[in-house]
Amino acid sequence: MDFASDNAAGIAPAILDAIQRTNKGFALGYGNDEVSRRVERQFSELFERNVAVFLMATGTAANALALAHASPPWGAVFCHAEAHIALDECGAPEFFGGGLKLIGIPGEGRKLTLAAFEHALARSAWGGPHHVTPAVLSLTQATEGGTIYQSDEVAELAACAHAHGIAVHMDGARFANALARLGLTAAQATWKLGVDVLSFGATKGGAMAAEAVVFFDPARAAAMAERRKRGGHLVSKHRFLAAQFEAFLADDLWLALARHANRMADRLAQSLSAIGWRLVWPVEANLVFALIPASVHQRLQAAGAQYYVLKSESLPHATSVSPDAVLIRLVTSFSTTDADIDRFVVIARG
Repeated sequence: MDFASDNAAGIAPAILDAIQRTNKGFALGYGNDEVSRRVERQFSELFERNVAVFLMATGTAANALALAHASPPWGAVFCHAEAHIALDECGAPEFFGGGLKLIGIPGEGRKLTLAAFEHALARSAWGGPHHVTPAVLSLTQATEGGTIYQSDEVAELAACAHAHGIAVHMDGARFANALARLGLTAAQATWKLGVDVLSFGATKGGAMAAEAVVFFDPARAAAMAERRKRGGHLVSKHRFLAAQFEAFLADDLWLALARHANRMADRLAQSLSAIGWRLVWPVEANLVFALIPASVHQRLQAAGAQYYVLKSESLPHATSVSPDAVLIRLVTSFSTTDADIDRFVVIARG
């Protein structure tokens, strides 16, 4: 009954097989191998245009280096106040960005709205020698609340950003889960809506350690190779990162794995709703957030259930967590089974 995170799952068998196949013979390091070349072509085919892609081992590195590249050190990066880059990356964007400033914006369901973004732009003085300069809008897709930006929402936010000379970054740690739910192509969900750079996650989706930064205009990626190296995130045995992505993207495995995780989240949500649990946000990806009695939480913990207890300022209007309740996050993955869910629900029901 492990619903702590999709990071807690193992490696998808096809990806593990790819690593083993690649572990034969010798190959040049630092991305100068044939597997890496093939993966670069895969990404361009996936996004239906020539892209510049940089593989890394962690999502924090992908986000931090992408933002550092898109913003000057005196730049402002707008994001949701509870975005991963704001709360869970130990200041990495600011560190690698040489002092760039994250501007957190509130929003229900951990989503930004156009009105909230426009308000943030209008409420402060910008630029000149005294103020940071608006540089990047960072959207998380799917969000930390498991909610998903619809295509019109991304397009509106991106258009507003570009009108102000602001680049658009997408944190896609769970991009596969969002895309599987939206039913769009990768191109339709990113650059065709105005996204300039994407942190493309594979680790949560079934890889061992594989993330990518994708620039949809290769000219924007000038000197990104040096930034990655200088930041300590150019892996010498690069082919093992590439092998994971090659298997992940082949035959749309990444979407099949995400669809399974999403289905398991749907099943979990429906089962919990049936026993009276209150779900605080729509279940749109592979995350389920629920308010539960503290007594139920204690019973689940005693039975060995794994999940996180959280706090959030993004709950629906007039929703609060009473002293005898807790807000929990349940995350499904490619390896979640019906049996995992059934056992959890039986214990939850008591």
